[in-house]
Amino acid sequence: MRRYGSFVALGDSFTEGLNDVGPDGRYRGWADRVAERLAADDPAFRYANPAVRGRLLDQIVTEQVPVAVEMAPDLVSLCAGGNDLLRPGCDPDAMAKTLARAVRELRAGGAEVLLFTGVDPRDTPLMRRLRGRFAVFYLHVRSIADLYGCRLVDQWSMQGLRDWRAWGDDRLHMNEDGHRLVAARVLDVLGVPFDDWRKVWPERSVDPRARRREDAQWIREHLVPWVTRRLRGTSSGDGVDPKRPDLLPWGP
Repeated sequence: MRRYGSFVALGDSFTEGLNDVGPDGRYRGWADRVAERLAADDPAFRYANPAVRGRLLDQIVTEQVPVAVEMAPDLVSLCAGGNDLLRPGCDPDAMAKTLARAVRELRAGGAEVLLFTGVDPRDTPLMRRLRGRFAVFYLHVRSIADLYGCRLVDQWSMQGLRDWRAWGDDRLHMNEDGHRLVAARVLDVLGVPFDDWRKVWPERSVDPRARRREDAQWIREHLVPWVTRRLRGTSSGDGVDPKRPDLLPWGP
């Protein structure tokens, strides 16, 4: 098993850890969970997480990748593009070229790079129509991982993430259970012993009337504000600073 002395996690809300609230009231997420496990093997382990919610691929590549290159960590995770894929007119082929350039920069610095596919959106009414676009981009991600010798976390195949019990009320960000499953998958890909990511949820019955009420509440509280931000050209990450911008020893 390889030991990692330092880890930098790049990305958007997924990597920031939205909807996985830790004991201190701050967002934790899969990346913090992975860092905590890696730190257990190395007291000098260092970790940085400059990810910010709402960031697009170009912003992550421009703002975060150069910072990671300068930090020269052993391991870098790069998950980006999800926010782009939800926007009209995005080009997954052009996005793949941008991602490939970023991966080349990170690999040239000697870091091991961890890439991600997204979750299959076929169960999400808002994103189901965009499934082909998502699939094309994530096939590119697979190709980039092969070309540059990156490790790949395939969330598309994680059946445990297709259950709404792994997601927060906004249906866009995972909750504590979802982030725990992703952390387990990441550590499995890295060859680090941890929990099993192959979650099987117990069966449950769903009242159609309750589901309609939940859908109506979701539209009011989450979908309408999301659409409003898109129309105004604003982002949930405007004015938000990275939670852990510096590569520092793991700790509270």
